[in-house]
Amino acid sequence: MNVFLTTALIVSALTLSACGSSTGDRALSGAGIGAGVGALGGLMLGAPVQGAIIGGAVGAGAGALTKENTIDLGKPIWR
Repeated sequence: MNVFLTTALIVSALTLSACGSSTGDRALSGAGIGAGVGALGGLMLGAPVQGAIIGGAVGAGAGALTKENTIDLGKPIWR
């Protein structure tokens, strides 16, 4: 069950990491989503801080590598 939940959270984070129109926006939103998912996954393993750090880095990378026309969730909340 924990492996399924962790996998589902990671897939969700990578899918949703493309919020924003610029590369910086997508990297920032990806980092936030990834950190949240990583913290939840890390909490199950007893290391939420390390999970948040790793998840944030992976999410930022995924967001930065996602092209604007792949998915557009609109204008980020911070703009």
